[in-house]
Amino acid sequence: MPTYNERENLPVLVAQLQALAIPQLHVLVVDDNSPDGTGAVADQLAAGSQGAVSVLHRKEKDGLGRAYVAGMTQALDTDADVIIQMDADLSHPVSAIPTMLDRIGTSGAALVIGSRYVQGGSTAAEWPWHRKALSAWANFYVGVILGLKVKDATAGYKAWTASALRQIDVASIQSDGYSFQVEMNYRAARHGLTIMEVPIHFEERVEGASKMNLREQLESALTPWKLRFRKADTPARMTVS
Repeated sequence: MPTYNERENLPVLVAQLQALAIPQLHVLVVDDNSPDGTGAVADQLAAGSQGAVSVLHRKEKDGLGRAYVAGMTQALDTDADVIIQMDADLSHPVSAIPTMLDRIGTSGAALVIGSRYVQGGSTAAEWPWHRKALSAWANFYVGVILGLKVKDATAGYKAWTASALRQIDVASIQSDGYSFQVEMNYRAARHGLTIMEVPIHFEERVEGASKMNLREQLESALTPWKLRFRKADTPARMTVS
């Protein structure tokens, strides 16, 4: 769970996760030296969690992708079986986690995406029409260029098996922001991993501000083309459910 200026949202989210009462669920907060003191709040939560919460402090904010890679790498080093990535702004409903874990446990899926764009999924009611249109267009754009069958290719709410993250070599991914999500999906598909999507309702954040900036938007537009024409890429089987 990457954080940057999420001191109001983090305690709420950790409480929601703990209320799921999932055996052996561990919360790893990856804080990018938040100036609002999120790191200190995370440390307090960890101190009172009896080992169920830990914090990875990074010295600076150098992108969502780098934060995810750092967190996933640490999770792999601690022998996690399933690694769930989610935002700390309360936009991703924790109620979907049992379903995501069930799909991994019973269907053989290597990646389960919490999707806004499969039947039963939805975006925040507060989103204006142009934001909904931009999100839908981004997923269409990625799908056409890369041939991905994933309906929510830019989603940041995912459950991975540890073996899948090792197969795609998550530590080598350099993309950031939404591009990071796209490249992760693309690598999974090209390795022939089974990808499933489960519906979620995406909520608008209540506290704090979005971290998306112009640089990330431009990178998101260019990344699919970079991935498509990367010389190392060869045709591979894609399995999406």
